Amino acid sequence: MIERALEAYGLLADLGEEIEDEWSYVNDLREAWGARLAEVARTRGTAPVAPEIATAVELAADECALITDPHRAIDWLSTFPQVVLLALGEQD
Repeated sequence: MIERALEAYGLLADLGEEIEDEWSYVNDLREAWGARLAEVARTRGTAPVAPEIATAVELAADECALITDPHRAIDWLSTFPQVVLLALGEQD
């Protein structure tokens, strides 16, 4: 599930990189949130999650795929990982 979230996150970051002035910011977010999600994946391993949590993360990832505006993608670079972490009960 986190792998799916990271895939969606990568697509958002790729889209956000289209805004040249935001390239560094986008990559800083990609690195920080990607590391946080990867840490959760390592900690949880293959532990199952409730179906409704998996569905919530999948729906959020699907929503990311609908974003076509690079500025909106940048907005979601901070929001999406927090949605995933909240669904998993891993919020900081």
